[in-house]
Amino acid sequence: MENKSYENEETFKSSAKNFSDSMTETEKKRERFLIYKNVLIVSFSFLLLFVAFESMSKLQSSINTVKNLGTWANAMVYFSLVLSCMFVPSILIKRLKVKWSLVVCVFCYSTYIAAQFYPEFYTLLPTAFILGMGAAPMWSAKCTYLTQVANRMAIINKESSEPWVVKFFGIFFFFFQCNSIIGNIISTAVLSNDEDATSEITAEEILKCGANYCPDDLSNDSGNSTDDDNSPSTGSLYTLAGIYLGCSLCAALFLTIFLDPLSRFGENERSAGQENMSGLQLLTATFKHMKNKKQMFIIPLTMWSGIEQGFFGADFTAGFVTCAYGVHIVGRVLICYGVFDAISSVSFGYLVKYVGRVPIFLLGASINMSVLIALFTWQPTTDSQIVVYVLAALWGVGDAIWQTQINALYGVLFASKEEAAFSNYRLWESIGFIVAFVTQASGVCIYPKLIIAMVSLVVGMAGYLVVEYIVRKERKD
Repeated sequence: MENKSYENEETFKSSAKNFSDSMTETEKKRERFLIYKNVLIVSFSFLLLFVAFESMSKLQSSINTVKNLGTWANAMVYFSLVLSCMFVPSILIKRLKVKWSLVVCVFCYSTYIAAQFYPEFYTLLPTAFILGMGAAPMWSAKCTYLTQVANRMAIINKESSEPWVVKFFGIFFFFFQCNSIIGNIISTAVLSNDEDATSEITAEEILKCGANYCPDDLSNDSGNSTDDDNSPSTGSLYTLAGIYLGCSLCAALFLTIFLDPLSRFGENERSAGQENMSGLQLLTATFKHMKNKKQMFIIPLTMWSGIEQGFFGADFTAGFVTCAYGVHIVGRVLICYGVFDAISSVSFGYLVKYVGRVPIFLLGASINMSVLIALFTWQPTTDSQIVVYVLAALWGVGDAIWQTQINALYGVLFASKEEAAFSNYRLWESIGFIVAFVTQASGVCIYPKLIIAMVSLVVGMAGYLVVEYIVRKERKD
């Protein structure tokens, strides 16, 4: 089977080379323009969608507090996403092709955002499940699209495909990470009329923050304020939900009207030599891919990607920002994080072409490990607020490396098996998210979670370096 797959890939490359040689310079120029246009369309559509979803998701524990409805809704999203990763992407993309898989899955997100107008268990949980089922094929389709057009650009320019894959993922994540900036600006502006004055935090209370922070301790404090009076007004919530629903629907409309089908860039030719799989084979494609040796070794690093995002969103903001300085500065810290994440995403997409991916991965690991060590040793004080902004900015740089480089790594390692490979990516990253959220919801203190994060990073990097060794050995052979 491996030999057959290799022969199909070589046949595709040979025909693609002939295609490139037959093009005039004018045709090549137009093709490059179309490729960049579609990369920007995908990127901007995801920006619109995740301005809506990420912003609403981060507000769930604050706006839907009755019986922890918001927390359960977020948990349902990732539980459903794990189930979806197991079988949905390969089947849906095979049936609908990449473009229409993207459109349908964006509408899955819209149902969840629409349910915010009437948040109950019987509205949020089912739509959260629908969102999760659509998330895995949507991300797999996006990764497949970017990888395919990067390969086409490399063929036109007669260059290696890897730098183009990394570059296009860098452009995508520049737009994607801007959702944190725009989303927090929107929510801050809409909810500003409901903002109450925050009380001063005493020196004794601040000692419970940082690495000493425990969610159970906070909930048992008499000073804990989660009154209904402090919740946003219904009018403000409806305004937010309306804005975010409009963003998600515009994302679907944008993809429908302006995105070219992937068949325009060789999707049919690429899959022509592949074996037609039955429904059962499609169902098990994701599981079969797990047997791939390279896939097994990068599972820990993929889980780390989910753990680090969950740790920052759940534990850093709660234990080092809200606990020490108040909830009113969380939005500002997230904007700082988003700015550095977005700028770094596009910067590393270009830099990897000159230094290679191994130094970039090592830089990301060094940054995150340094921040984790700092979180172990630094105790927040009333006059050291600037530190949380610096740590958030550094974490944003590290996250940019993981998001762009791990996605690109999957695209390079599994170029002929994108759907199953990126399905595995979303599955294991989602498990990392679940680890972060479950431990936070269970009241686990930050100190042991810092240890969990450090161990996850070390194990993930060890597996990644083994993959690099395997790749270099294969090239020599």
